[in-house]
Amino acid sequence: MRWLTLAFLISFQALFIYVSLDLPDRADPNAPANVHLSPEFVEQGEKEIEIPNLVTAVQADFRSYDTLGETLVIFTAGLCVLLVLMRGSRTDDRAP
Repeated sequence: MRWLTLAFLISFQALFIYVSLDLPDRADPNAPANVHLSPEFVEQGEKEIEIPNLVTAVQADFRSYDTLGETLVIFTAGLCVLLVLMRGSRTDDRAP
């Protein structure tokens, strides 16, 4: 069973490496995100939403649902960690 798991993980890693070869370079100015989205945010961002800070404008307006989802995930993870830590402290108090 371990060999099957190891073979699966190696093939999964090879698949990720193969797929990542098709991604554009990080600093490529001709990447689709830099060519299509960035100029629109820079040129029209302040005019459309009237927020002078570009980062705040993108996070608050253009990606608001995405930011709300990320905040919800972080809140849920923090709540789960807190509940697990509280459960561990309760069982320690009961021990003789």
